[in-house]
Order: sequence, then structure tokens, then C-alpha cells
Amino acid sequence: MIETFSQDGIVIAYRDQAAAASARSHPALVFANSLGTDHRIWDPLMAVLARGPLADRRMLHYDKRGHGLTDGGPAAWQIDDLVADLAALMAARGIADAVVVGLSVGGLIAQGLAAARPDLVRGVVLCDTAAKIGTDAMWDGRIEAVESGGMAAIVDATMERWFTAPFRADPARLTPWRTMMLRCDPAGYSATARAIRDADYRERAAALSLPALAVVGEADGSTPPEMVEQTARLIPGCGFEVIAGAGHIPCVEQPEALAALIEGFVTTL
Repeated sequence: MIETFSQDGIVIAYRDQAAAASARSHPALVFANSLGTDHRIWDPLMAVLARGPLADRRMLHYDKRGHGLTDGGPAAWQIDDLVADLAALMAARGIADAVVVGLSVGGLIAQGLAAARPDLVRGVVLCDTAAKIGTDAMWDGRIEAVESGGMAAIVDATMERWFTAPFRADPARLTPWRTMMLRCDPAGYSATARAIRDADYRERAAALSLPALAVVGEADGSTPPEMVEQTARLIPGCGFEVIAGAGHIPCVEQPEALAALIEGFVTTL
């Protein structure tokens, strides 16, 4: 069921899957999604996790500002604002000491939350993300394209970065996620793209002291394996794994492989 929470004048939509009584002493899992998507990007992964050793864990996933069912408000925002949104949501739901799984910009949010609120975070799984993503010129080009032509101006190029060629060749698999991006609010996309452009968390990443795992699809065209590995090397003790047969969104393209990595990471905590 979709629920809502208000933070800083923003109404945030979320789903909170409560843990079974027997698992309440274990870390909850909190999921932060990527640019141009909403919380449904995790659905294929959730279906796999529901059959495995984490099935009875509490799981929270939500729509960040300007995405899905969460409004963006009138002002621009930075990654630190998105971090504050998640911290407030977790506090309101009574969730602390969680494992935060962040995809792309969600990985920046996870890094920022671990740095600012270590009491809330037991460990992080950083999916297809980095401490510094892309260049100013790259982001400025995408922002300009979206502001002049809407999401349709970038959707096909984005699908090439997100998914492997065999996945894109199957309309039954590709269409739902392409449609999700087309329906993203262009203003929310642009504001978040500016926040990613302006974020450099390399110093924060190097100062983290908690269990961490970085994973990336082998064919990721948005945050290539070498970029993700560079961030993994910044974080003391961070693991690094490459998922075969996946692009930027392994939770959709290879949910079983990602679930196995998350399960292995979480059950060691």
C-alpha cells in the first residue's frame, strides 16, 4: 500500500513492508531508486527477495522528490536535500540501523546518509553509482534536451545505457521501463540531474566506516564498471562485484544475481 509523509513541505510517497515479528531485531532494508524512475524499479528484485532468506525483513522503498508520486515543490534541490528527506522518512517510520540499497542517484543518497546519519545506516549496497557521476557538460546537455524536448528527447539514448541489447530487443521487457521514464516529470528529472551534476562525495566516501558493497552491471553505460570500482576503492573495506548480462538497472535485468549479492551481504552483518 502506498503511504505518504510530509518533509520540508514535500509529500513523499512510500511503501513500508513491515518485518515479521521474528525478524524485527535484524536490519531493515531501505531502497533508493535511480534518476527518471520511481519505486517500482525495485519490483522485480522484491519478487526474488520475497522467496529468499530476507523474505521476512522489513523493506522500505519510496519516491524521491520530483519522481513517481512524490512532488518536487517549487525550489531547486541538492543531493543533501534528498538525504534529509530519506533521514526524516526513516525517523518517522522508526527505522534505524538499516541497510540502504541505492541505485545510481540513490547510491549518492545512500553515501550521503551514511556520512550524515551513521546512526541510521548499518551498511550500504551501492548499485551502479559513484561518489562523482559524470561531468558538468554531460549533465548540462541532458538537462537542456529535457527542458526543450521533454523526456522523449532522451529516452531512447537512456535505454541504451540502462539495458543490454538483448533486453532492449524484447518489447515485452523494455516497454514498461521506457514508459516509466517517459512519464517522469521533466522538472523533477532536471532538478535531480542538476543535483547529481553538483554533487562530489569523494571525500565523504573515503571517510565512511561501515560495511559496504558496490555492484555494477557489466554493460552499464551510465556508471561503467571502472567508475563504480573507483568509488569502491575509496571506501575502506568495500566489496566490488560485476553482474553479467546487465546494464545500469540490474534490479530489473538480473534481479536474481543482485538479490544473491544483497542476501550474502546482509546475512553477514
